[in-house]
Amino acid sequence: MGFSSKFNRNRRTLSYFVLFSIVVIFGIAYCYLEGIVQVEATAVILFVLAISQVFVLQFFLKNQLKNNIITKSQKLRIEELNKNLDKSEQIFEDKSINLINMSYEVRTPLNTILGMLKMLSESDLDEDQLLKVEIAEYSSKHLLQFFNLVVSKEEIKKNEFTLNKSAVDLKADLRNLFKVFEYQAWEHDLDFEYEFLSEEKNDRFLVLADSERIQLILINLINNAIKFTDSGKISIIVDQTIEINDDQIVSFYIKDTGIGMTPEEIKYYLGNTKSKRITNEFMNEYRGWGVGLAISYHLVENMGGELKLESKENEGTTFYFSLQLKKTLNIKTETEPIEALSLGLNKINVLVAEDNRMNQKVIQFLLEKNGAQCTFAKNGVEAIDLYKVLNFDIIFMDIYMPDMDGYEATRQIKSTKKYAKKNTPIIAVSASAFEEDIIKAKEAGINEFLAKPIDVVKLKKLLLEYAGSSVA
Repeated sequence: MGFSSKFNRNRRTLSYFVLFSIVVIFGIAYCYLEGIVQVEATAVILFVLAISQVFVLQFFLKNQLKNNIITKSQKLRIEELNKNLDKSEQIFEDKSINLINMSYEVRTPLNTILGMLKMLSESDLDEDQLLKVEIAEYSSKHLLQFFNLVVSKEEIKKNEFTLNKSAVDLKADLRNLFKVFEYQAWEHDLDFEYEFLSEEKNDRFLVLADSERIQLILINLINNAIKFTDSGKISIIVDQTIEINDDQIVSFYIKDTGIGMTPEEIKYYLGNTKSKRITNEFMNEYRGWGVGLAISYHLVENMGGELKLESKENEGTTFYFSLQLKKTLNIKTETEPIEALSLGLNKINVLVAEDNRMNQKVIQFLLEKNGAQCTFAKNGVEAIDLYKVLNFDIIFMDIYMPDMDGYEATRQIKSTKKYAKKNTPIIAVSASAFEEDIIKAKEAGINEFLAKPIDVVKLKKLLLEYAGSSVA
């Protein structure tokens, strides 16, 4: 825009000069004809004018050539940028596809791990063994949550995600979490203490909150505190002493006696700078330092708070943040048992379309424990054939299977006369649980979507909802 404006100014200047030259020529011609100036003077004036015109024209042509070169360069640059933009969009699309594939690959084995840990926790274990199983289970869930957040990191930064708020006993949830870290701290020869501050007589934290994301924030902060504390203790305070009408201010403090941070390191790991002053020696000694910290920062921010910290080198660090949460008296926690057989239902017959044998064992354990009898199909074709010859109360359909996927299998099952009569509920079970997958499942006519690793509480609720209507 600057070059174009300059070119227009030069063109206007040239026009004025040409007009001036014409006026001068006519003026000289008039003076010559009237005998005011002699021939010699007229010739000199015209010669000077001609020379001036040559220089002005040369200057104009030079600038015009320069502008043409710049314009051509700009066009080439714009074309280059458009090509780079197309290339970047393709790279972004490829990365998105890779993340989707990674999500599926991570969720599938995690489903097996969590299922096996669930089986193990219900076997005959002593207290120490049970605690170790709980630690493994929490670590697996943390890995899953953290991976999900990495996949949706840009959404978190742009505040494009939805909080999964529910009525929770925050104190009960966090106490279970802290017990796991208490054991982990002892393994590192560290003292570990936590305290809940509240003015409520029943001392229960009854609020509407996204408990999973709050726990994820605390997991990241406590993990880092333990990682960077060689001696001393980790202290955690959950303060719920401030109330504002129907809202509860809950403040979290995580304090350690570890190595602390420099101001530059604080900015770097909160994502506020791209400084390269962090030494390789430091990164090698404390590999993974700050992992999850930037995500926690954005999570707290998007939940209406601000993650802050105070730190001194070789003395320790304190992270703290506050959230304003709605108080509630209506609370139903996951600790309340949901038994499918408590309604007095007969044993339900379930068709499970699942190609992974380990996942078959996991879902079989979970379903049979809740009063279901399982029949397995390893792909969509087998699921259709089995549905035609046997009677089922519910179908659990994996989405991605060989030969025929769950979407097509669902469509073909729903097109049968048998389905038109029985209207058998179909529940998708998949490690690929992106919004696109859920939308496609609804379009295929699937009733519900159950993500892997399987949420046991949600599974029981689905069995109660659909099995009850099927066998009643």
